[in-house]
Amino acid sequence: MDRDELRKRLTPIQWHVTQEKGTERPFSGEYWNTKDKGEYDCLVCGQKLFVSGSKFDSGCGWPSFDRGEAGTIKENDDRSHGMIRTEVVCSKCSAHLGHVFDDGPTSTGQRYCINSASIKFRKDANL
Repeated sequence: MDRDELRKRLTPIQWHVTQEKGTERPFSGEYWNTKDKGEYDCLVCGQKLFVSGSKFDSGCGWPSFDRGEAGTIKENDDRSHGMIRTEVVCSKCSAHLGHVFDDGPTSTGQRYCINSASIKFRKDANL
């Protein structure tokens, strides 16, 4: 899909987050408090990124996961805004998803802090 078509398909916040590496305000996204079973896919290309079993409440206001699906997330150094962080993007289309931190409460030690505007939830009671 070319950028003009993508811009028409996405809302302004979805475009800002996925294409301009923006961030939605905490506690404002659609999925920060979702408890249903299912999977979270890349909003841009549809690749499966996370499953509900890896989601936890970190209290930060964004959907948080302790791991992504194997091979679906790429990490990049992010030195913007005077901070050193690790950006996470979709490995298939490079859409910006959010950041990963080494302060997660599970055995992985990871907290993937993901913008709701970058993902789409598909409910699946079998997960």
